[in-house]
Amino acid sequence: MLPHVLVLGGTTEARELATALTGRPGTRVTTSLAGRVSRPGALAGDVRVGGFGGAEGLAAWLRERRVDVVVDATHPFAATITANAARAAATTGIPLVVLRRPGWQPGPGDRWHPVASPEAAAGLLPRLGHRVFLTTGRLGLAAFAHLTRTRFLVRSVEPPEPPLPAQTRVLLARGPFTVADETALLRDHRIEVLVTKDSGGAATSAKLTAARDLGLPVVVVRRPPLPAGITPVGDVPSALRRLDTLDRP
Repeated sequence: MLPHVLVLGGTTEARELATALTGRPGTRVTTSLAGRVSRPGALAGDVRVGGFGGAEGLAAWLRERRVDVVVDATHPFAATITANAARAAATTGIPLVVLRRPGWQPGPGDRWHPVASPEAAAGLLPRLGHRVFLTTGRLGLAAFAHLTRTRFLVRSVEPPEPPLPAQTRVLLARGPFTVADETALLRDHRIEVLVTKDSGGAATSAKLTAARDLGLPVVVVRRPPLPAGITPVGDVPSALRRLDTLDRP
């Protein structure tokens, strides 16, 4: 058995994995949350909140708590956490499993503009439209703050942090959202372009369908690359199978 599993996350997949693992006799699960959301949902097993102090701090925590395996189930854009997990695992020799939901793929009728960063997304907007639905999360909106002539509708779970664009309306909401809901929102706010990160998953994908149906351009910020040598698994069942291979004598 794997007596102690550390799950780095807060994503839907992290919650599902923690639930599945706590149902295994003899397995202790600790889920670590960054603490950016003030009211996280209930989690199975033990929960800790806050950073570790970089890769070195995480490595020390893994040794002190006798962790047998780390599962990085963080958001696809949590590049710093993933890099620290890879370094800590290499330092301690503790196995690392990276769980990443597959990214979105464009289909017929999509008008996608892939970019490498929020800054690159901001550079495209003046040519695409002036009423923007911005769904990149509450952090990092400073990349768009200089666009003073653009009207932004910003959606996030909690209030965003400044600086914000001058013409910003904030919509506090948590998914999942239906295609009908997203279509109505885009129409009601007369949105001309959608900006999103390639988070993947079904909880927030309805906006992409709505944008396609309305013929709107979509600026998609690509995911940061994983550390060298990391081969992720794409869902919870695959993560459990990977853990089962580590569980064998």
